[in-house]
Amino acid sequence: MKINFKKKLFPYAFIFFLGVLSSLSLPPYNFFIINFFTFPALFIFIVKKKFELTKSEYFLKGWIFGFGYFISSLYWITISLTFDQTFKVFIPIAFLFIPLFLGIFYGLATFFLSFFKKFNNISLILTFSVLLSVLEFFRGNILSGFPWNLISFSLSEFLTILQTLSLIGTYSFNLFCITLFLLPSFLYLKRTKFDYYFIISFGALILSGIIFGEIKLNESKHTPLNNNDFIIKVISPKVSIERFYYTESENEILKNLIKLSSPDKDIKTIFVWPEGIFNNTDLNSLKKYQNIFKENFSENHLIIFGINNSVNKKIFNSLAVVNHNLDLIESYNKNNLVPFGEFLPLEKFLKNLGMKTITNFYNSYSPGQKRNVINLENQKFAISFLPLICYEIIYSGSLSKTNNYDLIINISEDGWFGESIGPHQHFSHSIFRSIEEGKSIIRSTNNGTSAMIDPNGLVSQIFESTYEGVIEIKQIKNPNKTFFSKYGNNIFFYFIAIYISLIFFLKTNREKK
Repeated sequence: MKINFKKKLFPYAFIFFLGVLSSLSLPPYNFFIINFFTFPALFIFIVKKKFELTKSEYFLKGWIFGFGYFISSLYWITISLTFDQTFKVFIPIAFLFIPLFLGIFYGLATFFLSFFKKFNNISLILTFSVLLSVLEFFRGNILSGFPWNLISFSLSEFLTILQTLSLIGTYSFNLFCITLFLLPSFLYLKRTKFDYYFIISFGALILSGIIFGEIKLNESKHTPLNNNDFIIKVISPKVSIERFYYTESENEILKNLIKLSSPDKDIKTIFVWPEGIFNNTDLNSLKKYQNIFKENFSENHLIIFGINNSVNKKIFNSLAVVNHNLDLIESYNKNNLVPFGEFLPLEKFLKNLGMKTITNFYNSYSPGQKRNVINLENQKFAISFLPLICYEIIYSGSLSKTNNYDLIINISEDGWFGESIGPHQHFSHSIFRSIEEGKSIIRSTNNGTSAMIDPNGLVSQIFESTYEGVIEIKQIKNPNKTFFSKYGNNIFFYFIAIYISLIFFLKTNREKK
């Protein structure tokens, strides 16, 4: 039995452990150096016996690595199931099933690698980089998409190299990160003269990215600021998530929000409140609070917040812009909904099994059909913004068809995940989006991280999830028009084509020799 364990189970246990270790490279830990050991170890584990392994063994090695990676980095999802007795039975299923499913993408990457096992080592590294990055792209886009915890987020604290996102975007950056983390494999594997040339060339490419980032960050210090005739107040209230289950608390929540907002009737102000503040009121019945708003706000004020919106028997998770009379100025219905959190896949079937959505007591939310820029110029506020609700900040390259707006406003509720690592991971996406799009991001969250992020990803003001408070913004940096915001994820496929061309060049060159 001991011999069988060593031969059969120990390698897979070790690979699982490698995946768990890699998860420590992600926010909030950011021990990115780990990936220079874990990714080469996985790769060497496969390559050193590449002709002995069956295709199913190729798949299992990648799948188990991915399972370890995701089970330790996404455990916090189950916290959202602890607030309602109905969902507690699903905690073990969610804890295991989600990582097992997401691990399949890593498994498919190693499985497809088995078709190229005759390639030399450097070609295999490039091939694995292509396979994994393409499958991660599919993970982020198929069905509703879940581009969470790409390995590139392990570098989320290194703003210098992150400036390349403005050129190439997150998925291309992820491709380069996979290649970079695999390079130490050459310390163990047989090397050729060309391998050294490649390592030097790739190192020069990374160095050029760092130099580009340094120049860009230095230039940003001289970027002019818009001197607006109004201020923006971002409210971070830290209201308990239990409010969803006690509808009578809504009045107290509203009073606390107004107290934190501290409106001055003579100062032009935009107030940004978080998602889901009103737990028992939708947009159609909001006028019942008209007297409270008229008493505390004036014609110099606009208030932005999240609220449910009912239209033709459909329910939307919406962002609303209202004035002091609670007249609706603009609204936006969330496009990208969270599976099981905001809508039930296969709803008719699953509802018969007693399942419902986590974040409300209604049927599934309906998705909005478009995301338009909200322009407040007609309200005497010379500013336009792209609205994003919660989860929508995680999508790279698909925010808007136009880049003609001043900033992004993201409202969120991260309280469903407690004091876990989840809200930290969520916030890191905001930094990536700001650099990609070249826009400042104003983020108002309840039980999460509220912040002001400039177009280069620099966080100028922040409130962590453990505090309530107000961020007051008087000046905003002018937006940048980035290369990525113009061409989007087409750039990723250009780099994939370059990688494939290089792979076939190496193969042809080797056959000639």
